[in-house]
Amino acid sequence: MRARLLCKILVITFVSSVLTIPQAFAGERPPAGAKPLVEIIQKLEAEGYSPITEISMDNGVWEVEAYKGNEARELKVNPLTGQIVSDRKDD
Repeated sequence: MRARLLCKILVITFVSSVLTIPQAFAGERPPAGAKPLVEIIQKLEAEGYSPITEISMDNGVWEVEAYKGNEARELKVNPLTGQIVSDRKDD
């Protein structure tokens, strides 16, 4: 229970910091109608990807670096649906 609360606090802190980055440094913006980033993170964690170590928007998709078990993974996630469109081992 305590670990779950700590995890939620960390996610909220992370998302808040991402949302407050000045646009000059934020890179590409998600497309209109994109799911909130917090929903994407929660969905990935529910699918076993944790910890999530990096997220960026590139070419219209979220690029996510995370672990699944002990293996580093690099994901591409559709920002409109939250579906993983690519999952490969991060070298």
